[in-house]
Amino acid sequence: MRQITRDTTLCMSLAGRPGNFGTRFHNYLYEAMGLDYLYKAFTTSDLKSAIAGIRALGIRGCAISMPFKEQVIAYVDELNHSADVIQSVNTIVNDNGYLSAYNTDYLAIEALLKRYQVSTDLTFALYGSGGMAKAVACALKQAGFNSGTVVARNKTTGKQLADLYGYNWQSTTEMLEADFLINVTPIGMQGANEQDLSFPEVMVDQAQIVFDVVAMPEFTPLIRRAQSQGKTVIKGSEVFALQAVEQFALYTGQRPDDELFAQAAAYARDA
Repeated sequence: MRQITRDTTLCMSLAGRPGNFGTRFHNYLYEAMGLDYLYKAFTTSDLKSAIAGIRALGIRGCAISMPFKEQVIAYVDELNHSADVIQSVNTIVNDNGYLSAYNTDYLAIEALLKRYQVSTDLTFALYGSGGMAKAVACALKQAGFNSGTVVARNKTTGKQLADLYGYNWQSTTEMLEADFLINVTPIGMQGANEQDLSFPEVMVDQAQIVFDVVAMPEFTPLIRRAQSQGKTVIKGSEVFALQAVEQFALYTGQRPDDELFAQAAAYARDA
């Protein structure tokens, strides 16, 4: 039986809606690789104090999820290039009270665009303008996508993100068509709006590829509708697993092999 002692290293996550994916993923790898670590998910209504607690208690690492990815910048000591260029954080590493911030979401998006061989000739619609949207928009631009629209009700953040990478902005999906749909909002996430479709049915039906960053549930209404029509789909659980393994490496200095990574990801999805 695994023993938790005073020497066990603690890692954690902070999210508006904590889930079990990260907890199961990291703890599975800790046990499989014989590491004296423990991972626990939390939420908070006092982000400043929560980050101060990470520093004061020697918590090794913290995953940051919506809606804290941008707010947390004010409370860390250093932004790694991956977080600085996007101005969004999804990972904090604590080295003896010094908090460094990273963004492993970008790495995951970049890898998935290559894995699914998404053509840069496609037009895209990116729904959302928060921290994850920044990572996706940056990855799209770096990959060579030139034609796309950021859809966001918040004109300030939506237009700012679109202008930064040379894309269009709309406040709604009205009169919009796109080959590649990407949802980076909480719509479809486990909870109050998990039955909602993030894009209109007509847009889903016209699209070629659908990407939903929502990880829980794995099969959101958007993914289910696109999959039922035989379209290429990219699921949020894939993003989560890829960015989580990068976090795992930052926290522990070790990296699982491909087989163990796949086992951990499958175990986490079964939550």
